[in-house]
Amino acid sequence: MSFVSDLRVVLEGRNFRRLFATRLVSQFSDGIFQFAVAGYAFFNPERQTTATEIAAGMAVLFLPYSVLGPFAGVFIDRWSRRQILVVAPIVRGTLLLVAAGLVAAGVSNGVFYAAALGVLGVNRFFLAALGASLPHVVPTDRLMIANAVTPTSGTVLTFVGAGTGFLLREHLFGAGTSGTALLLVCSGLVFGVTPLIARTMERSLLGPAYDPALPQAREAVRHVLSGLADGARHIVHRRSAAAALGGMATHRLLYGTSVAAVVMLYRYYFTTDAEAALKGIALVLATSGTGYFVAALVTPWATERFRIENWIPAMLATCGVLEFVLCATFQPWAFMVAGFVLGVAGQSVKICADTVVQRDVEDAYLGRVFSLYDMLFNGMTVLGAVLAAVLLPPNGKSYLALGVIAAGYLLGALTYRLVVPTAARQPAVATD
Repeated sequence: MSFVSDLRVVLEGRNFRRLFATRLVSQFSDGIFQFAVAGYAFFNPERQTTATEIAAGMAVLFLPYSVLGPFAGVFIDRWSRRQILVVAPIVRGTLLLVAAGLVAAGVSNGVFYAAALGVLGVNRFFLAALGASLPHVVPTDRLMIANAVTPTSGTVLTFVGAGTGFLLREHLFGAGTSGTALLLVCSGLVFGVTPLIARTMERSLLGPAYDPALPQAREAVRHVLSGLADGARHIVHRRSAAAALGGMATHRLLYGTSVAAVVMLYRYYFTTDAEAALKGIALVLATSGTGYFVAALVTPWATERFRIENWIPAMLATCGVLEFVLCATFQPWAFMVAGFVLGVAGQSVKICADTVVQRDVEDAYLGRVFSLYDMLFNGMTVLGAVLAAVLLPPNGKSYLALGVIAAGYLLGALTYRLVVPTAARQPAVATD
C-alpha cells in the first residue's frame, strides 16, 4: 500500500486526529520558544558567543528531559495520560508568561535560564505522554505510518514555529529583550490551545491500563533508579529495540556536534554580524525542516522494501559521507544542503526507532522506556555540543571536527549492522 493510502487510513481515526492535533499545536509553540531562547543566548549582538556557551545553552534546552526522564516515566505509567496532556500545557503556558515578565524586567541570564528550565521540565512530561499514547489510537500494523506522521510532522511544526519566531523578531518585535519577552508570550498563548484539544478525548483512552502489581507512585519515586534499571533491562531483552536506540543515540551525539559547529561558523566565519548570522541559520533550519518532512514520505516506503534493520545503518552512513563531502567546502550553500540531508536521514532513524520501541515494548513499560529514549535523545545532543567545544576553534572552521563526525556516523552504522542480524532473526516480542 502506498504512503498516501496508509496515511489516509491512519487519519480516518478520530482519536488519532485529536492526538495528532495536540502534538502539532504544542510543537509549533515549542518552535517559537526555542527560537526565543536561541536568539537570546547565541545571537545577541551585545555579547560574544563561544562553543562552550553554546554547549551550556543546549544543556538548558535539552537536559531537563534527561534529568526528569526517570521520574516522568513513573507517573506516565500511573497517571491518566490524557490528563497529563490537559494539565501540563496550562502549567507550561503559565511559566512562559512568568518567564516573559522576567525577561522584560531585565533579569540576569541565570534567572532567565532557570525559568527556561522550568518550562522545559514541564514539557518533558507532555512529550513523553504523547509518545506513550500513540499505540492506543492506531492499530499495531499502522505504527510505522503513525510514527512517520506524528513526530515528524511535530518536528516540522517546530521548525515552522521557529520560522514564525524569526519573522516576528525581524519585522514586529525586534531583537532586544522586549522582543524575546513578546515571543515567550506568543508561545505561551499558542500552547494554551492544546488542553482544549486534548479534553475532546475520553479520559481513559490513552492508558495506562490498571496494573495492581505496580507499586504506589510515592514508593516508585523513592525507587526511581531501580525503575529506570527495570526499563533498561526490558529493552536489553528486546535487542532490536536496544539496537534502534543505539542508532538514534549515535545520530543525536553527532547532530549536537554539527549544530554547535554550524552556529559558530555562521556567527564568526561566514560573517561577524549577529543578525546576518541568524538569517543564515534560519535558512539552514528551513532546509533541515524540509528534510524532516521528506523523511515522513520516504521512510515508510523504504522500510517496507528494505526493512528497518537495513534502513537505519544506511541512513547513518549517508549522514557520515555526505556531511563530510558537503561541509568540507565550508561554503554556506553546502551547509544548507547538508541540513537537508541530516533532516531526511536523521529523522528516518528516529521514525524507525520510535516504531521498533512501540512495537516491541509492553505498554506497562512504555513510559519508562520513552523516558530512557528521551534521556538518550537529549543527553547525547548535549554531549555532542560538549564534544564540539573541545574540537572547534573560535571561528568554528575545523576539518578535524568534520572527520570525527563522519567517522562517528560510519562507526555507528557498522556497529548497528553487526548487532542487528542476531536481533532480526528473533521474533518481535510484544508481550512476555
